[in-house]
Amino acid sequence: MSKQIPTLAQVAKIAGVSQMTASRALNDRPGVSRETRDEVLRIAADIGYVVNRSAQKLSGGRNGIIGIITPMLDNQFASELILGVGRAARAVGYETLVYTVFDEDRDAHRSLLGLLPQFADGVVAILPRESAWFDTLAAAHVPVVLIDQRGSLTNFPSISVDSYGGACLAVEHLAELGHRRIAFISGDETIEGVRDRRRAYSDTLGRLGLPQDPNLVVAGDLSQMRAFEAASDLLCLAEPPTAIFAANDLSAFGVIAAVREAGLRVPDDVSVIGFDDIPMAAQVHPALTTVRQPFQQMARAAVNTLLASIAGTEAPAARITLPAELVVRASAGPVSDARKKATGRSPKAVREVRKQA
Repeated sequence: MSKQIPTLAQVAKIAGVSQMTASRALNDRPGVSRETRDEVLRIAADIGYVVNRSAQKLSGGRNGIIGIITPMLDNQFASELILGVGRAARAVGYETLVYTVFDEDRDAHRSLLGLLPQFADGVVAILPRESAWFDTLAAAHVPVVLIDQRGSLTNFPSISVDSYGGACLAVEHLAELGHRRIAFISGDETIEGVRDRRRAYSDTLGRLGLPQDPNLVVAGDLSQMRAFEAASDLLCLAEPPTAIFAANDLSAFGVIAAVREAGLRVPDDVSVIGFDDIPMAAQVHPALTTVRQPFQQMARAAVNTLLASIAGTEAPAARITLPAELVVRASAGPVSDARKKATGRSPKAVREVRKQA
């Protein structure tokens, strides 16, 4: 025989309170003393009662859940944002539910349309690319806030970082260190932030009067492996770069590996800068100079904006753009004497000059 599922009525009876009082205690609503709340929660835990969130939502209330939608769970960029949203939500009494999505999965679009209105009071969407999911979110009729997406999607409030300004800081730093041949490994340019970084790279070189060699701009896909291949190609140029700016930290890790594979050293022979400042950036060797995205601040801003929408009040701003910060570590340094003497020569030549120095 199957075990009977505990009910709210049972919790209330054991606690000696009305079902309304029990419900208020379980959902952390006002009008219940701390002693009563603690007793109701203890009894619910003892008998295994769980709040029926979908029934609560369908009855016209709020269920205290913020949905997080993302296609990415396998990188620190997404995980830092997810953790940040979770912390910010928990601080105001909300829980989070993470839902992974894939554009090509049409059945998932229908499933999400059915799930969101039942289980989430609102959604934080970490969807940097424009996709069909935005139409699905609009049709779900729940408040939505985007992180790391601006584009032409004016229907949703968005939280992002100043990718253009951050990339300018990176290129300016390399120029201040004496680098003139600065390469850029780009990424998926369906992402507006990546397009901003490439534009900032070109604009800053032009503003500083530095060479703009098209051979120094290589397409990547924000992955470590593709950046390794791209950096390897750059180092084989007749006149290779002395510094490489990568569109994200994962790509920068691939660049560092390629420099080592070529028998060169970071930053003595090639300086490297990334973008994001994921936790691993401070742990690699040498520690990565990078442009920091304020993940926790972005997450808090997203939750605060979403809560305003849930409450039916006007969001603080339709678009919030947070400043980026250059974090100087060990992977970028001045052009070495050996590198100056070997300018325009192969990695092998650089190694020979270094031995003679």
